Amino acid sequence: MTVSPPLPRNEPVLEYRPGSAERTAVRAALDHLAASVPLPLPMRIDGADVEGSGAPFTVTAPHRHRLVLGEGHTATAAEVTSAVDAALRAGRDWAEASFESRAAVFLRAADLLAGPWRARVNAATMLGQSKTVFQAEIDAAAELIDFWRFNVHYAAHLNDSQPISPPGVWNRMELRPLEGFVLAITPFNFTSIAGNLPTAPALMGNSVVWKPATTQQLAASVLMQVLEAAGLPPGVINMVTGHSGGIGAAALPHRDLAGVHFTGSTGTFQQIWSTVSANLSGYRTYPRLVGETGGKDFVVAHPSASLDALLVGLLRGAFEYQGQKCSAASRAYVPRALWEELRGPLAAATESLAVGDPTDMRTFMGAVIDESAFRIHETAIASARDDTAITLVAGGECDDSEGWFVRPTIFETADPHHDLMERELFGPILTVHPYAEDDWETVLRTVDGTSPYALTGAVFATDRAAVDTALRVLRNAAGNFYINDKPTGAVVGQQPFGGSRGSGTNDKAGSAYNLLRWVSPRAIKETFNPPTDWRYPHQALD
Repeated sequence: MTVSPPLPRNEPVLEYRPGSAERTAVRAALDHLAASVPLPLPMRIDGADVEGSGAPFTVTAPHRHRLVLGEGHTATAAEVTSAVDAALRAGRDWAEASFESRAAVFLRAADLLAGPWRARVNAATMLGQSKTVFQAEIDAAAELIDFWRFNVHYAAHLNDSQPISPPGVWNRMELRPLEGFVLAITPFNFTSIAGNLPTAPALMGNSVVWKPATTQQLAASVLMQVLEAAGLPPGVINMVTGHSGGIGAAALPHRDLAGVHFTGSTGTFQQIWSTVSANLSGYRTYPRLVGETGGKDFVVAHPSASLDALLVGLLRGAFEYQGQKCSAASRAYVPRALWEELRGPLAAATESLAVGDPTDMRTFMGAVIDESAFRIHETAIASARDDTAITLVAGGECDDSEGWFVRPTIFETADPHHDLMERELFGPILTVHPYAEDDWETVLRTVDGTSPYALTGAVFATDRAAVDTALRVLRNAAGNFYINDKPTGAVVGQQPFGGSRGSGTNDKAGSAYNLLRWVSPRAIKETFNPPTDWRYPHQALD
């Protein structure tokens, strides 16, 4: 049988303009969720709810930390083992199911998310992760729909043109799932990643134990409902909840661990790698580790850069979703003369950003995810205020009275190796280094050597020779490379995240060919008409 699934196209991003149908729908979903909280957040093992016996946890709205959205229990080692057993049982039939049968589940899930479930998943992401409606839309709806559709397309073409059969021989290849279960550990910041990491292995016939971030559990639980509504059989994906103690005790050392699919912090991935390495002799096979970690992402401007495009790129790149994207800009290098022109307008625009409850459609930024993140930024800002090597340009206020709010903040430093130019904070703090524009290549080498890793980077320049030099010098500095665009705009099928130093092995975009495992790909996006307004259509007054 020739498998030819529907040709994928990127899901249109809805604008949520005042009076639009999608705006009315998401407001209704927000009201419904708000009236229903706190919701139970059980584990989902073998198709059934499991309340759990571990320590209780609560999920609160970051922008209103007294609002309890949901309650659950942390999975114990026994409950994680039960999830593993369910995955292993279900895995036998799931592995033998046809590719078409498996693919149909995720194509249906994509259509359900594009239609009747869209507003509910977006609303859960807005409340639980403090995303504005636009940030929720591009993440929880459009990107996850794209993942599910494009993954099917990529998987259907894995065998194209291979293997070769010489005369008298018929060579063929069977793509088998791994022997055992896949452990998917997903982050708080993207609902789309939370949905992609367990489902990409499942599409290929694997059964999965999925541990979402506790702070993302509200939207994760809704995604599980979407998958089951699409026909996912019980036990194929088993969701365990809470903090990671049970995972470390029961899943990582389990003899049937076949792979780990991870997105999160560098430190956590290193711990996982160390645990797997320490248990190598006890596994049935060598587990495959696929992970994406953080990055100290950069924007570097050439003297020929458009001031308006650079201003928008810095505002959106650094402060969309409170700088809590693995692709968010946190360091910038701007020529001194251009910085003198940019500094005032950028500071004014930063101070004007509306920070608050993301259910108010005029809000640009919500709160950071939890108290731990808030304290990290509060401490960094307080230390910077007392540091003579750095100057506050805009922001610098923190307020935890109602939510975990950190104002978008810009610092300036003459030291390209200052701690704030090198340390990842994962929040709305941008540090700018004004440089002398005499030698473009020297500046680029400074960018390349300032921080040990970056996931994304952006160059703003209209001088073609300057762009070409940047592409050459910064060849290994970032996995995704943007020209005259913010560094946070990857789209499935257009800019799949590539590898970059210190950022693990990234399979986020469903790379189609095994050859990509043996190179460090870099995706390049060049925008010819960059935006000159940072506002979004939904932010117009009601």
